[in-house]
Amino acid sequence: MLHGHGDDGYRYSSKIVADFSTNVWYGGEPAGLKEYIFEKWNDVNRYPEVLAESLQEKIAAHHRLSVGQVLVCSGATESIYLIAHQFAGKRTAIVTPSFSEYEDACLSFDHEISSLSWQDALELPRLKADLVFICSPNNPTGLIFNDLQYWLKLNPQCLFAVDEAFIDFTEAGDSAISLMARFSNLLIMRSLTKTYAIPGLRLGYLLAREEVVESLMNIKQPWTVNTLAMAAGHYIYDHFDQIQPPVPQLLSDKRTFVQELQKLECIEVLDSHTHFFLARTLVRNAAQLKDFLIEKHGLLIRDAGNFRGLTRQHLRLATQRPEDNERMINALKEWQTLYY
Repeated sequence: MLHGHGDDGYRYSSKIVADFSTNVWYGGEPAGLKEYIFEKWNDVNRYPEVLAESLQEKIAAHHRLSVGQVLVCSGATESIYLIAHQFAGKRTAIVTPSFSEYEDACLSFDHEISSLSWQDALELPRLKADLVFICSPNNPTGLIFNDLQYWLKLNPQCLFAVDEAFIDFTEAGDSAISLMARFSNLLIMRSLTKTYAIPGLRLGYLLAREEVVESLMNIKQPWTVNTLAMAAGHYIYDHFDQIQPPVPQLLSDKRTFVQELQKLECIEVLDSHTHFFLARTLVRNAAQLKDFLIEKHGLLIRDAGNFRGLTRQHLRLATQRPEDNERMINALKEWQTLYY
């Protein structure tokens, strides 16, 4: 899906005052990162490392894995398409609602696709599939899947591709990386763009057993990670302990935001383990609400009606600065007065 994602304010003429449509940390890139990247500008006169090998080594050391278990990619999206390519023509189960690129990538490589609802997945079924895509914490619901190890054990024939792009934004569960030593059918996708607010640089990686990484490397295009993105990755891991966003405060702000939203009669808020969450407008639909918020208040939301399993009333909100959250509350009060 080329269009229909969040952070699409560039498609509107109105000025965006606050962007609730993206799950990226609103505080911006880590201090010092921009200056470090600019210092590396002259390096763009040469080709980057073919596979971002030096960053691959640094990520492996960070996670205490072998270098052969890491593949650096141009965002999690490249990882998704690589996996779909490697499993071309296979049977794939996708836990929904979730990121549209799993299905789009599988369609591009002629997979036999089946959808499995989040609730059904919690029952830990045995699967007739070769590949499973699951996002935890899930986009767009913000829910974490805590029973993964049992599901891995029940389905040893499946490779579970677990998208942990938002794992840094929850206190409800831990990364599945600790399970890799026990389960050979686990692949984990990570993103460096959300936590460190650099989605425009496109940077992520995947972790899996060495044979899986080698098979993906054999179909990977060269130079997909550009020089400046790779420099950002080095900076992140060289300063890792000093640059983490204040997630406890962010989640506290989220709870306050949700409490205020729950006082409104025009909207229903759904449970979430992250700073972002689904909601449902109880009047008109999310597309109309999105237009209203942009045109009248310069506020951007994610119309979630195009997620498989959701409705035209669903929208996704990501917690922003307290003053921007208050702007959203006031705008929704106006929406409620006009249409409820």
